[in-house]
Amino acid sequence: MTKVHVVFRKEDIDEAALGNGKVAVVFDILLATSTITAALSFGAASVIPVKSAHEAKERANSLPHGSYELVGEYEGRTIDGFRPPAPLFLQTFCQGKTIILSTTNGTVAIRKAMNANHLYVGSLLNGQALAEHICRQHFSETVVAICSGSSGRFCLEDFYGAGYFISCLLQCGVSERSLSDAAMAALLFYEKYHTESAGKTVIASSRVGRWMMAHGLEADINYINRQGALSVIPVLQKTESGGEIRDATRRTFAC
Repeated sequence: MTKVHVVFRKEDIDEAALGNGKVAVVFDILLATSTITAALSFGAASVIPVKSAHEAKERANSLPHGSYELVGEYEGRTIDGFRPPAPLFLQTFCQGKTIILSTTNGTVAIRKAMNANHLYVGSLLNGQALAEHICRQHFSETVVAICSGSSGRFCLEDFYGAGYFISCLLQCGVSERSLSDAAMAALLFYEKYHTESAGKTVIASSRVGRWMMAHGLEADINYINRQGALSVIPVLQKTESGGEIRDATRRTFAC
């Protein structure tokens, strides 16, 4: 692998550089990328990431009635007429559906990273499976782990998730010599808090984690914190209208 790098916030994404053959992995641990991973594991047909509620409704107009669900939040509040993007809530309605997802940070980061040659969605839930897949399919390519952050701010939980993913890459044969200083910083941070109990402390201590705990969403934090629990490989398939995220393990398209 040529290099592994970490971007601390979506605002720091170099779109032109990503277009130069890079593999991007986007992390928004609380909540978008964990939600996408969970939705696909619960049987969603695909997830369409959008930048706003307005765009979500436009995309919905192009789909058959009953084939989709609108899911999203803006600045922590569920969008009117949408379902909340909490992972455990999704399992009650997403089987076979297209999930149109709008969030403040994660889906915006995904759209901003679309110039990448390959674009994946990462979380604690699927970090191991994703690292194994990338090492099989893209070992000679540069990987950029993108932390979404929150409205321009660095997010502790995304940095931790990126560190876990990098730890998994090393287990798959990637050399520490491939890591940029930013990637090494994420790895060292993860290694200090690598157990699931310590990981929950990190996540629950973050700004968004504290908000979730205060709003009774501890069960979702516990679910999100299950390192390596899922084998889902969410990969973006580009389309004229923006793209859809599907599970590469279903072998329905080339990734």
